[in-house]
Amino acid sequence: MGLLENWINKGRLKSPWVVHFDCGSCNGCDIEVLACLTPVFDVERFGIINVGNPKHADVLLVTGTVNHRNKKVLKNIYDQMPDPKAVIAIGACGTSGGVFRECYNVVGGVDQVIPVDVYVPGCPAKPDAIIDGVVTALDVVKAKLGLGEMPKVTVID
Repeated sequence: MGLLENWINKGRLKSPWVVHFDCGSCNGCDIEVLACLTPVFDVERFGIINVGNPKHADVLLVTGTVNHRNKKVLKNIYDQMPDPKAVIAIGACGTSGGVFRECYNVVGGVDQVIPVDVYVPGCPAKPDAIIDGVVTALDVVKAKLGLGEMPKVTVID
């Protein structure tokens, strides 16, 4: 890696940019993701910023059950993100398909379509757990850059 890439990667490790995608859920986990952005939790003190474009994101937050209609969209968003990247599956629906997993049009959890690095279970997932998941995902990105070890715990409870 060149000097410029090292400098950019050092900045990425201190300020993870996240993009949120809802595959189709009851919006319970989506509300909790938005709660993380409020002054009560103040994720900006960790440098976490929510962006609208996957081309600028380091971490992908996915809520909801993946179905046959949106699996291509999810894969497309994942492919647009620059490497190294981390994926967090949030909530019971994102981790396993939740209450919808037996439906005819449901593929299952996020890991049925793209690789998942961190799982944050719960229905809905708590904002504290989501923030811990993003911090763990930051360690995953650091490990993918070769600057640290892969975290042993990737299920945040």
